[in-house]
Amino acid sequence: MLWQSCIEQLARELPEQQFNTWIKPLSAQVSDKLSEVTIFVANRFKMDWIRTQYSSRISHLLEKFSGQSVVLQLALALKEQPARVELAAYIADILPSEDGSGAELGRPPETQKNRLNAGLNFDTLIEGGANRMARAAAMHVAGMPGHLYNPLFIYGGVGLGKTHLMHAVGNCLLAERPNAKVLYIHAEQFVSDVVKAYQRKAFDEFKERYHSLDLLLIDDVQFLANKERTQEEFFNAFEALLSKKSHIVMTSDTYPKGLADIHERLVSRFDSGLTVAIEPPELEMRVAILINKALAEGIKMPEEVAFFVAKSVRSNVRELEGALRKILAYSRFNQKEISILLARDALRDLLLIQNRQISVENIQKTVADYYKIKIADMYSKKRPASIARPRQIAMYLAKELTQKSLPEIGELFGGRDHTTVLHAVRKISGERQQLSDLNQQLHLLEQTLKG
Repeated sequence: MLWQSCIEQLARELPEQQFNTWIKPLSAQVSDKLSEVTIFVANRFKMDWIRTQYSSRISHLLEKFSGQSVVLQLALALKEQPARVELAAYIADILPSEDGSGAELGRPPETQKNRLNAGLNFDTLIEGGANRMARAAAMHVAGMPGHLYNPLFIYGGVGLGKTHLMHAVGNCLLAERPNAKVLYIHAEQFVSDVVKAYQRKAFDEFKERYHSLDLLLIDDVQFLANKERTQEEFFNAFEALLSKKSHIVMTSDTYPKGLADIHERLVSRFDSGLTVAIEPPELEMRVAILINKALAEGIKMPEEVAFFVAKSVRSNVRELEGALRKILAYSRFNQKEISILLARDALRDLLLIQNRQISVENIQKTVADYYKIKIADMYSKKRPASIARPRQIAMYLAKELTQKSLPEIGELFGGRDHTTVLHAVRKISGERQQLSDLNQQLHLLEQTLKG
């Protein structure tokens, strides 16, 4: 009855797809005194996912329904293991895998094949103004692949949900068409696959893998820059997939025409479908994300606390999650209810940085003085290199040293579009790694601004 009560509660809390995929297949063994519960999971991949995503909530519910402390253990189902080994050998501790990915060599063949994370779907993605268009386009692609918006090109900064959207497209398509050939891959892995095909003289196998897909999801295509043969093979795969009405979804940190060192014919293909941006989440969306993430941990976060945190952390979802983890850990360690006061204590270091926050206006003045241009040139439409270069450097520093979003920075630089800012940030960031003089200049400017 204890496990059944827990299952029924999870069925009410979780989206149907999540519940059916991860919770429904589980079985459990409950000790006579209800003080220990062992959950049996089909394989190690699923065990890691249950451990990282659901174990804290399951433990909370077991203790709630039993009225006492409960030791939760995860174990592999016997059918997955050699018959002569004791069950105790399969009991797993409640720790994440070393790489934090929750994926091991024992993952199911279908997971190895498509590389999708089943937990990343449309149900678990918070919708807001920052991602509404991208989400709608992604849902359309998942429902009617090979038709409109092909390719779909999604761009934006780190931690905004681009990868989540791509996994959601793949998972949604497979829910409707289980036999569809879907592959999620990072651009760096594509580069690696091209290199291996060269080394092993295995281009027939390479083409069979990539040219036969129904849906290709490729992350961070900017990593194809300066890799001529890889770009050639990606162009060939691109053409082959489009000709058979397969769909391609890509992500990048900048819009297609902002990509550097990628062949023009590829860029034109990228730009031939639909290009959509994901922005940093607005306040209401950040609040909703915090509340939902807390609920997933079995904690009800007061709305006023969520607003307080959302106003302090503005850049991306990953930083929001980091702030939430600090608050939850601080609450558990000190055995105190979550409140604004507790959140302020937990995020003391972050708030201290916020209070010393460098302003965009100060950055503009400091950079203008250093490069001996007028402050007004920061807002003007003039484009000679003597002005455009310092302006790009100021935009880069504004993104690095402030909590301003790309649209906010663009507005402070004469009403420029956020894509202009994104291009400047990426350009200066890349050149900083290659040009020692630029790196020294930036270091000096940063030290001046930080006092």
